[in-house]
Amino acid sequence: MCIKREIPLGHFQARSQQLPALAPRALSTGLARKEEPEASVPAAMLPRQLLARPAWLFRCPPGPRGACAPGAAGSWGRPVGPLARRGCCSAPGTPEVPLTRERYPVRRLPFSTVSEQDLAAFERIVPGGVVTDPEALQAPNVDWIRTLRGSSKVLLRPRTSEEVSHILRHCHERNLAVNPQGGNTGMVGGSVPVFDEIILSTARMNKVLSFHSVPGILVCQAGCVLEELSHYVEERDFIMPLDLGAKGSCHIGGNVATNAGGLRFLRYGSLHGTVLGLEVVLADGTILDCLTSLRKDNTGYDLKQLFIGSEGTLGVITAVSILCPPKPRAVNVAFLGCPGFAEVLQTFSTCKGMLGEILSAFEFMDAVCMQLVGRYLHLASPVQESPFYVLIETSGSNAGHDAEKLGSFLEHALGSGLVTDGTMATDQTKVKMLWALRERIAEALSRDGYVYKYDLSLPVERLYDIVTDVRARLGPHAKHVVGYGHLGDGNLHLNVTAEAFSPSLLGALEPHVYEWTARQQGSVSAEHGVGFRKRDVLGYSKPPEALQLMQQLKALLDPKGILNPYKTLPSQA
Repeated sequence: MCIKREIPLGHFQARSQQLPALAPRALSTGLARKEEPEASVPAAMLPRQLLARPAWLFRCPPGPRGACAPGAAGSWGRPVGPLARRGCCSAPGTPEVPLTRERYPVRRLPFSTVSEQDLAAFERIVPGGVVTDPEALQAPNVDWIRTLRGSSKVLLRPRTSEEVSHILRHCHERNLAVNPQGGNTGMVGGSVPVFDEIILSTARMNKVLSFHSVPGILVCQAGCVLEELSHYVEERDFIMPLDLGAKGSCHIGGNVATNAGGLRFLRYGSLHGTVLGLEVVLADGTILDCLTSLRKDNTGYDLKQLFIGSEGTLGVITAVSILCPPKPRAVNVAFLGCPGFAEVLQTFSTCKGMLGEILSAFEFMDAVCMQLVGRYLHLASPVQESPFYVLIETSGSNAGHDAEKLGSFLEHALGSGLVTDGTMATDQTKVKMLWALRERIAEALSRDGYVYKYDLSLPVERLYDIVTDVRARLGPHAKHVVGYGHLGDGNLHLNVTAEAFSPSLLGALEPHVYEWTARQQGSVSAEHGVGFRKRDVLGYSKPPEALQLMQQLKALLDPKGILNPYKTLPSQA
């Protein structure tokens, strides 16, 4: 049940541990091993005057960016560690990110500009929550991987949905564009302004509103940091249904707005299933209260689904009701080497059949990923060198039962030749060390040069074919072409590294990667969203009729187009 509310105008938010070498050990008692015998830019949005720009603008600088408020990387697109909060202030000597409006062929829509009268009105609505200091605005204007930069001159920090309502009502009346922003950890430029849009930060909307311990239902404001919510529910013997490498900075509202996937998707599914209710403020300031905590509600259209994954273009999410699973009593992680991708697929099929309900993650990476993690991060492989590696996690309520099932699976996998080597961990410290090998691949890639990133959904049996195809297509023009990701979800992170940005290399990648994906009936964005970067390649995954309906929904809910313009939907001719 949703309640539409209108508020009267008078009413008045460390460095990661290095992984030492883990000695491989037998995977079950008496079991002997067999002897050894993913920022690219869509081609349709190529920067103007790109060739005239120096190469250092397009690769990672050697130094850190410094530390300040959470929300950006510890260096250019390089997190300090999977759980670390990211600094956001540019250190002296760090190249300034070019303005998006200068780098890309995008035109400003006819929105109004912020006046002194507007600033006075905002100060009345959110006393002490209006930021206009240019230095303080540098970080929220720049995206996480430091390739996009807006020129917003105002950031607003409301504490309540009522304050958000008053802000949007004023902006709607004045035709002022608004850029909602959470932790600013997105990969596709959806959370930063393109021009001078007002930044609406949810950072101070960070309260837990309620937690129901019997069903495990959490209700909280949109600005709660995911990692802090994880700690909150774990103290009550529950866990959050999603887990991301950026959890130390990202906000739950941003997670929902982008329909974030992450590492627990295989076990708990998408946010379309675990989110029970939302509170959303519409473009005209109307508060849509669909913040139900009911598991079942079959009363008409499920309106919350419109806003999950809409990236702030249809409304601003201000509160979330989410179902949290019970905290597992036993967690095991196995890290295995496989002789080929066919064996990776067979291992996954066998794993599903033998582990069943306790399987919580199945990740894969190729040999080049492991080499780069070792070279740049000095993380040693715990198993012998292999063409592919898989990380399997089980989560359950009975340690003995889970260990027996996992042991039987590993014995079968080794005996049948699907796996050539492996190690297993139950101690939480070693579990985190094994996960670091997977979670820090993006960090290692960022140190290898300029990175072209693709986040694709593909049929599982074709998941690695595009890596082989692109590797052959680019040949020596790329430093490395790697593939890794959530195999259990059919989600591939295809990454290509080069010494510096190259228009010719981009031309070889795009639209080829998108066309290849479309031929497999895949998706050009599996979990990162659309944002600014991918809005003009939606046609590879959506038919014209779907795109037209999306435009109509946008026009219905935001007729003036003030919410997160230039994002998610294809640009209009």
